[in-house]
Amino acid sequence: MTGAEELRAMLAAGHVTHVPGIYDPVTAALAVKAGHRAVHLSGVAVSALMLGRPDLGFVHATQIADRATTLVSALNGVPLIADADTGYGNPRDTVWTALAYVRAGISGLHLQDQVAPDPRGHLAGREIIDRSLATARIKALAQEVPQLVVIARTDAYAVSGLPEVIARCRDFAEAGADAVFPEGVDDLHELAELHAAVPEVPIVLHRSEAGGSRPFATDSDLAEVGVRMVLHPVAALLAALRAASQVYRQIAETGSAEPVDRLPWAAFTALIGQQEALDPDARYSAPGLAADYAGPSEEIGYTPPTQPGGYGSPQGGSYGGSGRGGSYGGSGRGGAYGHPGGQNPPGHRHGSVPPGQSAGYTPPSQGGGARDEDDYTFGKLQT
Repeated sequence: MTGAEELRAMLAAGHVTHVPGIYDPVTAALAVKAGHRAVHLSGVAVSALMLGRPDLGFVHATQIADRATTLVSALNGVPLIADADTGYGNPRDTVWTALAYVRAGISGLHLQDQVAPDPRGHLAGREIIDRSLATARIKALAQEVPQLVVIARTDAYAVSGLPEVIARCRDFAEAGADAVFPEGVDDLHELAELHAAVPEVPIVLHRSEAGGSRPFATDSDLAEVGVRMVLHPVAALLAALRAASQVYRQIAETGSAEPVDRLPWAAFTALIGQQEALDPDARYSAPGLAADYAGPSEEIGYTPPTQPGGYGSPQGGSYGGSGRGGSYGGSGRGGAYGHPGGQNPPGHRHGSVPPGQSAGYTPPSQGGGARDEDDYTFGKLQT
């Protein structure tokens, strides 16, 4: 089953699927480990993280697609829905955007009917394009790029009210949209009215902090009025930034990040597959190494020093390994690129860490030391 087919199955189900936002391979892996069946990439996240700019038209489809290519390998087949903004032009441009998304591994997109470039985002004073042009974009996508799920978003509620939302959603459904996304409509009575007008079309909502704090109906109530999917575009990003700000403040004020809860180092290295990456090095990088390799020590990523150094061997620790002369993520004596101990190898001038500490490693007494992977679980969703 393709990613688009999986998304269509979720939209056809009789319950609500919650779809969290991700923004890099690590958050993608976390979402998968938590048990999510679909994930979302927002223009807000890409604009903020790539450019440090708000989501006001600074990011184009190419940058969304480029970011998506870094996520797909960490998703293990979980389908990705991406923000396609206004489609970045006319129906022809919208199709080109969709094809770029397909090449990037994206399974679905949502397309809005605000004017392009979108100058307001979630702000007041939004403008929408003519209904016929908005419908033409949806029709072009449905006919030319059927391998993508098309979620047709309308911002008509803030401009013209519910009647125009219903009219547009009906036209979008007839044009081939897989689902409709009535931005700003979250009252159950209004959702029920929309559902009655287009009963065959799944409804997608979002719970974005950009919309402010407001009460939400239960999943069972939402399901009764046709809602099948709820997006959470930036919740994880805002939580991560909040935690990072606390760490930076603690280090500035106390010299230690100890008071702030952090992911254990062992859990982090397990999440990014450090041991799986080291195993091929041990088997293939030097003659006889496979026989000598005895697995990691208590510090994840450490390879016992059994042979003279050099990149890819234990004493020359390679790309996340450690030992004497470690480089690029290694540790031990003579480490380079922010690593502990003595002199760096010739040509490696980056800062070092006090002897006895690995780069990024916190002694166990400070709460960040090596732990068995079983000491930490990634929290599986109950389904």
